[in-house]
Amino acid sequence: MLDIKFLRTNPDIVKENIKKKFQFEKIELVDKVIELDKEYRDAKNRADELRGQRNSISKQIGMFMAKGQKDDAENAKQQVKDINGELLALEVKETELEAEVRKIMLVIPNIIDDSVPIGKDDSENVEIEKFGEPFVPDFEVPYHVDIMESLNGVDLDSARKTSGNGFYYLSGDIARLHSAILSYARDFMIDRGFTYYIPPFMIRSEVVTGVMSFAEMENMMYKIEGEDLYLIGTSEHSMIGKFIDSIIPEEELPKTLTSYSPCFRKEVGAHGIEERGVYRIHQFEKQEMIVVCKPEDSKAWYDKLWQNSVDFFRSLDIPVRTLECCSGDLADLKVKSCDVEAWSPRQKKYFEVGSCSNLGDAQARRLGIRIKGKDGNYFAHTLNNTVVAPPRMLIAFLENNLNEDGSVNIPEPLRMYMGGKSKIVK
Repeated sequence: MLDIKFLRTNPDIVKENIKKKFQFEKIELVDKVIELDKEYRDAKNRADELRGQRNSISKQIGMFMAKGQKDDAENAKQQVKDINGELLALEVKETELEAEVRKIMLVIPNIIDDSVPIGKDDSENVEIEKFGEPFVPDFEVPYHVDIMESLNGVDLDSARKTSGNGFYYLSGDIARLHSAILSYARDFMIDRGFTYYIPPFMIRSEVVTGVMSFAEMENMMYKIEGEDLYLIGTSEHSMIGKFIDSIIPEEELPKTLTSYSPCFRKEVGAHGIEERGVYRIHQFEKQEMIVVCKPEDSKAWYDKLWQNSVDFFRSLDIPVRTLECCSGDLADLKVKSCDVEAWSPRQKKYFEVGSCSNLGDAQARRLGIRIKGKDGNYFAHTLNNTVVAPPRMLIAFLENNLNEDGSVNIPEPLRMYMGGKSKIVK
């Protein structure tokens, strides 16, 4: 959420930013919110003026009574009564206008970084760099579900009966591999100085609206019926929410956290839930990294975070690339974002396995996350990035480690989590 003072003094910059994001229908909201904000400030100023008058007149009432000036006292009481009536109406107006201003401000997108490429959607994202050499074996690589089924590792039919499309049972060595990857990701991030967390898997609506846009919320979140609770779509939600309404001393920054959680997503508006696949699903598990830092440090942390994901995948010898998200592909709260994509030997192309985002002070403004500095308090910057999100990551892992006989190699870093195994065999 933007600072209303910034919008008030820089409306043209805000409008131009909206154009860069191809959200032309929101341009008129800038003038509308400026008008409503003026009404709100006028009402607030008038209310403050009336309170001052009331306090002054109230003091006179006692003085009139002490002097026996009953008529003057009654007249003063009537003035106070009239003021109270006008104040009540103004306070109602203030509350309504403040709510309307906030409602609009929540849908006006954050100012994107100057380095973000301009484009309408993800088809115009820009490749930044490749890491590792993509490799295609001289034998046919089966579909990932076929690989899993050949190793007795997945059961989609049973999951469809119990839960519908977008769910799965993992079993045997594939289930163990899934857990091994998460355990390795946890230790990988701890070794890089991040503090490990297991957060709440449900959060209240005030946290949901604090960490994401309404459009994202509608398309992603599952609500618990009859309660003010939502299932998280990523642990970033509850980890950023951890700092709601807090003031963090400068010397305690940065906060570098890594968290494990299951994730639940409706995937409304997505490209469809696959009947035979674990790429786009309603339920998965993820290791996340989160940073809360001073504004001047967020650009450096952004580069460190996506590099962590690249290093993680390269430690497992999986080729990856980074893709800069264009303006039209950025969620409203994001200042800058890039995707990490892994190589698929079967498809002979890269596909998304993680996303790194710098949200500037947008989440901090919504949630009231401030830093206590020498010259006063100011809003923090927040960032997040995926370390790894199996079972999607299993697709890249299995395809890149598959042998012609159907066995799957286990890289050295994972063997200690797989009981010392160097291969998964039929």
